[in-house]
Amino acid sequence: MTMTGRLADVSLPEPEALSAAACLFHGLSDPSRLTILQHLLTGEHRVVDLVGHLGLAQSTVSKHLACLRDCGLVASRPQGRATLWSLSYESEVLALLSVAERLLSLTGDAVTLCPDHGTHRTGTRAEARP
Repeated sequence: MTMTGRLADVSLPEPEALSAAACLFHGLSDPSRLTILQHLLTGEHRVVDLVGHLGLAQSTVSKHLACLRDCGLVASRPQGRATLWSLSYESEVLALLSVAERLLSLTGDAVTLCPDHGTHRTGTRAEARP
C-alpha cells in the first residue's frame, strides 16, 4: 500500500478478514482489558497482582483475561499454585497501543463524542453534542 495523502492502490480485505479485525477490536474495547495489557507490557502478572492494580474483583479480572486469551493476546503458565499471565505478542501489542495513542492525538475527542460508542452516552442514546 502506498500513501500519498490518501489511499492509493489499496485492495479491500475479504469480509472474513474484516470480521476477524472487528472481533479483535471488540476484544480491546473494554478499558479494563486495555489496562491489563498495559500492565502485562511490564512483565508477567498473577491475577492477584492485576486485581490489586485494577481494583476489580478477582472474577472480573479472570473474565477479562479469558477474553484476551481467547483473542490470542495473552497466555498463561503455571508457577507453583499460581498462574502467571503474559502477552503473547508483546512488541505487536505495544505497537498497536502506540498507533492508537497517535491516532487519538490526531482526532482529539471526536471518538468520545461518537453516538454509538463514545463516553458521552446515556442509556442507549448519546447525549447531544454541545
